[in-house]
Amino acid sequence: MENSKNGCGAKKIQGIKCEVTNCVYHAPEHGCNAGCITVGPGPCSACSDTNCSTFKAK
Repeated sequence: MENSKNGCGAKKIQGIKCEVTNCVYHAPEHGCNAGCITVGPGPCSACSDTNCSTFKAK
């Protein structure tokens, strides 16, 4: 599965914990198979201001 938003191939990303089970890249045990992710939108002042721009609904 190719991630068309950022050109990354589908492979599990080490060190990412994802709890969004309705994303096509969600993997067992809170993994992410997007290959790489984009987090944004840019400048933020709190964690709640960010989101995973790579998200794609199942």
